[in-house]
Amino acid sequence: MSGAGPASPARGPASPARGPAPAPPPADRRRDSPAAGSPIQPIIKDVGEVYSRLLDHRPVIQGEIRYFVKEFEEKRGLRELRVLENLKNTIFETNERVLPKCEQAMQDNLSETFKRLQAANTMIHRLQEREYEARKLQADKVMAREEKCIAHWEEFMKEQQKKRAEVDEEHRKAMERLKEQYSDMEKELAKYVSF
Repeated sequence: MSGAGPASPARGPASPARGPAPAPPPADRRRDSPAAGSPIQPIIKDVGEVYSRLLDHRPVIQGEIRYFVKEFEEKRGLRELRVLENLKNTIFETNERVLPKCEQAMQDNLSETFKRLQAANTMIHRLQEREYEARKLQADKVMAREEKCIAHWEEFMKEQQKKRAEVDEEHRKAMERLKEQYSDMEKELAKYVSF
């Protein structure tokens, strides 16, 4: 393909009214589109239409999108905007009016509740002290009773020891008397046996 060369000088520079100059014809004539009068042109056109109808979904999707947006805007209107405006008004009213009232009521009730809790705490403390004193007094009484019982027990045991000693002494004396009596009786019997 030796016929490739610069563009022909007959065309010249492009005029400003016509736009950019057309590209020079390619050197390879086999790549050129078929002539306008050739029988392949309607086939290409039909293939393009079939492609655009079956495979190119962009126009259909864009139409559906436009229809959806139009329906959405017409039917819903500014409902979301009104809802947001109402929400904003409610929040503003809550912040400006309701919240300070709640804070004031809470402060009043909390201070009164705090005073009541302090009074209850003081009363509970007094009750605990009284209960502690009562328990201590009860424990002291129990200890005194125990000490008294221990003293009585010791006295009782001493008395028992004394009585035991007396009984033992009496028993010993009775045994001695019986021994003497039996020895006297044996002597008496010995007298009668010798007869």
